[in-house]
Amino acid sequence: MTELAWFKSSHSSNEDAACVEVAWRKSTHSSNEDAQCVEVAETTGTVHVRDSKDKAGPQLTFEPAAWKAFIDFAANADV
Repeated sequence: MTELAWFKSSHSSNEDAACVEVAWRKSTHSSNEDAQCVEVAETTGTVHVRDSKDKAGPQLTFEPAAWKAFIDFAANADV
């Protein structure tokens, strides 16, 4: 994965000390011109996945065990 990009929660104000930030990572296998890339952000107990071209669009969320199972399956798939 590439360098982390931190984003403050839209539910946090600039004056609010109790804010949440999420770091999105893009796969090193994706290039800036790649039309088929996703970004992943891990928080305590949840893994978020989004389309890197539609940062404000919908996101998928997974429990860490389910995400690991998917990654293990994808890494071993015959493509």
